[in-house]
Amino acid sequence: MEAKAIAKYVRVSPVKANSIAELVRGKDLNEALNILKFTPGKGSEIIEKVVKSAAANAENNFDMNPDDLYVSEVYAHQGPTMKRFRAGAQGRASKILKRSSHIGVTLKEKE
Repeated sequence: MEAKAIAKYVRVSPVKANSIAELVRGKDLNEALNILKFTPGKGSEIIEKVVKSAAANAENNFDMNPDDLYVSEVYAHQGPTMKRFRAGAQGRASKILKRSSHIGVTLKEKE
């Protein structure tokens, strides 16, 4: 049995989100939430929100015990990139890429 939650089109770079996702992969639910709560960085708040959502899905939709849950999978795939331009030297334009990501979490019960 597994419970999932996905946040799409989140305005954080997938590289930054994946570095934080590696910290909680394979951890117990309570331990993962504590790690995310005290980790600085923009992606930690977003991933914490998705983990809480997956825990709520597990508890309400699948009648799973929250004490037996662990984070089996966390990913941050690349979403669409907004392309912007900024004035550059000598009348040129330099590119600004505003990246977004799709963050997903899967929780499973310990056996």
